[in-house]
Amino acid sequence: HTHTYSAMVSARLLVLSLFSASLVGSQPTESSQQVSSPPAHPAGEPSLSIDNLSFPWSRLRLPKYIIPLHYHLLLHPNLTSLSFTGSVQIQIDVQNNTNWVVLHSKGLQISKATILDQNLTHLSEQVLPVLHNPSHEQIGIFSPRVLSSGQKYFLYIEFGAELAEGFYGFYKSTYRTSTGETRTLASTHFEPTSARMAFPCFDEPSFKANFSVRIRRRPEYISLSNMPVIKTVEVSGDLLEDQFAPSVQMSTYLVAFVICDFKSVTGTTSSGVQVSIYAAPEKWQQTHYALEVAVKMLDFYEEFFNIRYPLPKQDLIAIPDFQSGAMENWGLTTYRETSLLYDPLTSSVSDKLWVTMVIGHELAHQWFGNLVTMEWWNDIWLNEGFARYMEYISVEATYPDLKVEEYLLHTCFAAVGHDSLNSSRPISSPAENPTQIKEMFDTVSYDKGACVLHMLRHFLTDEVFQRGIVRYLRKYSYKNAHNQDLWDSLANTCSEEDFISGKHCYSSSQASKNYLFAGEHLNLTAMMNTWTLQKGIPLVTVTRKGARLLLRQDRFLKTVLPSDPQWSTLQKGFLWHIPLTYKTDSSSTIHRHLMTSPTDSIHIGEEASWVKVNSDMTGYYMVHYEDGGWDVMTKLLSENHTALSYKDRTHLIHNAFQLVTAGHLPLNKALDLIGYLLLETHTVPLLQGLGYLEAFYHLVEKRDESVLTHNLGAYILRFFRAIIDQQTWSDSGTVSERRLRTEVLSLACHLDDPPCVKRARQHFTDWLQSNGTLNLPTDVAETVYSVGAQDDHGWASLLHTYKISLSEAQKHKILYALASSKDTSKLEGLLELGLEGKVIRSQDLSTLILMVARNPKGHYLAWDFVKKNWDTLVQKFQLGSFCIRNIIIGTTSQFSSPEELTEVQSFFESIKEQASQLRATQIALDNVLKNVRWVQRNLETLRKWLNEQMQ
Repeated sequence: HTHTYSAMVSARLLVLSLFSASLVGSQPTESSQQVSSPPAHPAGEPSLSIDNLSFPWSRLRLPKYIIPLHYHLLLHPNLTSLSFTGSVQIQIDVQNNTNWVVLHSKGLQISKATILDQNLTHLSEQVLPVLHNPSHEQIGIFSPRVLSSGQKYFLYIEFGAELAEGFYGFYKSTYRTSTGETRTLASTHFEPTSARMAFPCFDEPSFKANFSVRIRRRPEYISLSNMPVIKTVEVSGDLLEDQFAPSVQMSTYLVAFVICDFKSVTGTTSSGVQVSIYAAPEKWQQTHYALEVAVKMLDFYEEFFNIRYPLPKQDLIAIPDFQSGAMENWGLTTYRETSLLYDPLTSSVSDKLWVTMVIGHELAHQWFGNLVTMEWWNDIWLNEGFARYMEYISVEATYPDLKVEEYLLHTCFAAVGHDSLNSSRPISSPAENPTQIKEMFDTVSYDKGACVLHMLRHFLTDEVFQRGIVRYLRKYSYKNAHNQDLWDSLANTCSEEDFISGKHCYSSSQASKNYLFAGEHLNLTAMMNTWTLQKGIPLVTVTRKGARLLLRQDRFLKTVLPSDPQWSTLQKGFLWHIPLTYKTDSSSTIHRHLMTSPTDSIHIGEEASWVKVNSDMTGYYMVHYEDGGWDVMTKLLSENHTALSYKDRTHLIHNAFQLVTAGHLPLNKALDLIGYLLLETHTVPLLQGLGYLEAFYHLVEKRDESVLTHNLGAYILRFFRAIIDQQTWSDSGTVSERRLRTEVLSLACHLDDPPCVKRARQHFTDWLQSNGTLNLPTDVAETVYSVGAQDDHGWASLLHTYKISLSEAQKHKILYALASSKDTSKLEGLLELGLEGKVIRSQDLSTLILMVARNPKGHYLAWDFVKKNWDTLVQKFQLGSFCIRNIIIGTTSQFSSPEELTEVQSFFESIKEQASQLRATQIALDNVLKNVRWVQRNLETLRKWLNEQMQ
C-alpha cells in the first residue's frame, strides 16, 4: 500500500531525530505488566548517535539467538482518526552475547525503545537508537551494554501508525446500516507476514510465544482477541481498557484483535468451550447456522484428534472487508461474510455447503497449524493441505446429507489442472520473501496437498492414518514440524533411544517391516518424497497383454507432446512411488500394487474382460488405456455403466478429456465415451461430462466461429433435453439433485433454450412486481437474475437491489447476473464501480473481473481493464495474493489463438519487474498455450463430429 511506504519513510526521519520520551503523545498508564519510561536525560548529556551505526543484520530471516517468550501488548485504536498507538513489552531469551536486537516492523513509527533486565531495571539511561531496514521489514535496536548469553531481558517499544488500507495488518473495514449510515471497525489479518504491521515482533512461525493483550476502546464498541477478556478497567470517562487472558504459546501470524459494534449468538460445546458468532447488527439473524456448525465441528475434532481444544472460547466473526475466504486465528477466526453468514431466504444449498466447509477448514487449523505449526512457509501445505482435507472428513461426519464427498474429486481435478502444466511447483518449495510466501497459498498447497493426503489415507487405511496424525499432533503440540516429522509419525518411527526406552513406536530399521503391502516392505518417506519434493503428476499407461497388465509411468504434461523436442528433457528424472489400485469384472475386490519403477507388470488373469485402474480416483495419477483400451471403457459404460462406481465413471470422463488436451487421445473418442450419459442418473458424472461440453462452448463462443458455436449449443440442448425438462424451478430434492438443477438450468438459459428463458423471464417479472420482496427459489435465483439483467430496466433494478441487500449470498448472485449483460458500456461501468470500491467492495473486484471475462462480450474488456489498472490492482491486493493470481490466470484462461498468446506475453514483458517474481504469470502463459494447442488439434475434429451427430 502506498501509505505504508510513506509511513516507513517518516518513521526513518523520526528515529534519526531521536527525540526523547517527553515527545511521546500517549504515554500508556502504569499497570502491573508495564514498565516506567526511563528518565529524560538532562540537557548536557549526549544522546546515543545513530549516524555511525549501520544495520547489523543482512538476512531476510531473523537471527536465531534471540528468542521471544512473552509479549505484553497494549493497543489503542482511534476509529475516528483511523490511526492507532501502542506499546509492546517482549520478554526475550538471549543465547549469544550481542549489542543488537533485530526484529520485524513494517510501516510503524517507533517513538521509543528501551531494554530492561530481569528486574525491570533500565540497561541504559538513554532512549536507544532504532535502525530501520525497510527492504527487509526489520528494525535493529542497539544496546550500549552487552546483552549476555543465557540471560533474559525485556524489550519495551512504543509505536503508532495509521490503520492500514487494504486487507493486511491492522486494517479498517466499514459497513452500511439500512438507514445508510457508514460504520467503521478495525480488524487484523496477519498471515503470513503482516503481524509486523500492527506491532514490532519476531514475525516468523517458529518463534512461538505467549501473548497478553490489552485493548483500549470507547464504550460503544467491543473488542475481541484470541483469549477471553478477564477484566475491563476504566482509563478515563469515555475510554475503557479490556484486558485479555494470556494466550497459549503460538506463532505471531495467529494473533488477532477486532474492535467493532457487532452482535453475537453464543453456544457451548459438550466439553464446555464457549462458541460465539459475531456479525454486523443487522445481519445477526444470519449467524444461527454457523453457530450450530461450529459447535458440532469442535465436538467432532476434539474426538477425532483425541486432543482437547485448549482455549476456553472460540469466536467466529464476519468481517465486511476481507480478502481471502477466512483466517484461523487461534480462538478468533475471521471470515468473509459469504463464508460465515447463511440466510435461509437467499442462500442456496451450495452457499450452505460452502459455509460448512469453510468453518470445518478453519476449525481443523486449530489443531493443524495452530497447535502444530510448520517450521517455515515452504511446508505451508502441512497446514493448508490438511485443513482442506479435513473439510471433507469433518463435513462427512457432521452433515452427511450435504454429500461433501461428491466434491473431493473436484479438488483433485483442480490440482491436476495446475500440476499438468510445466509451471507447477513441488508441494514443498522454497519461499523466502513476503511475495514468495504469499504465493505458497495456492492450488498446490491446498488441493494437491489434500489429494495426496487422501491417497495416503487410503493406502495406509483410515485407522493407521488417524493414529499417525494423532501421534504427530501430540508429539509436536505447541511446537513446529517439518514434512519428515509427519512421515515418521505416520510410519510410527522414533529415535533409537525412544525405541530402547520402550515407547510405543518402531525404530527406523523396523518401521519398513511394519507395512506388508502387496508383499513389499514400505519406506514411507521415500514414497512420500516423490509426491512432495518433485512437481507434476504421473500418467500411468496401461496395456493389456493376455493375462498380464503392462504398466509405464511418465510425467503427465498438457503443453508438450512426446513428439516435441523438449519432451525428453521435461521427463528426465521424474519417478513416483504410485500406490496403484485396480478392479476387474472377474472379482469384486479392489486390488493393490505399489509401482516404484518406470515400467512394471501385474498378473490379472485371462478371464477379466475389463480392468479399471485407480479405483474411485483415490490415487493422484492419470490413467491412459493404450491399444484400444478406451474402446473397452466406452463399451462398458454404454452397456453396463453401474458396474463401476459413480467416482470411477467421473474419473474416466475426466481422464479421457485431459488426455485429449495432452494429445494422447483423439477428441471424438472422448466425446463417444460420454455418449452413455443419456443413461446416467448420478449428478457427479453428469456434471463432469456437461462441464467439458460447456467449457468447449465457452472457448468457441469467444472465437469467430458462429456456425460451430450454434451447432455445439444445439447439440448440448438436444443431448441433455430429457434432463433439462426434468428440472423443477424450486428448492426441493436432495443436495445432489439441487446442485444438478442449478447447473443444468444455468447452462440451458445461457444457450438461449426457449422454454428455459421463458420460465426465467416469468419468475423475474414476478420478482420485479413484488418490488424484490418475493423470494425466488435459491437454486435458480442466479439464472433468473441473469435472464432479467438482459434489458435496461431489469439491469437497473438488480443494481438497486445489490446496493441495499443485506444478504451477501444474494448480492453474489446479482453481481453474476449484472456481469452477464451483453451491453459493453454496462460491463465497463461495473468494472469502474469495482475499482472505486464503494458500491462494489474491493474484496469482490477480482471475482467481478472474472465474471466479466467469462462473458463473451466482456472477454477483452476485462483483460484491457487489468492492463490499464495493473498498478492500482497490485497496490490494492499485494503482489503474491490470491486476488492477483486469480485475476492473472482468470482473465487469460479463455484466450486460444496465437495472437492472444503473443498479446499476453507482451503485457507480462511490460510488467517484467513484477511478473518475474510471480508464478502466476507463467501458469497463465502455459494455460493459453494449452488452449492454442487444443484448438489447433481438436477444432476440426469437433466440427466433423458435430456434423455427424446432427445428421
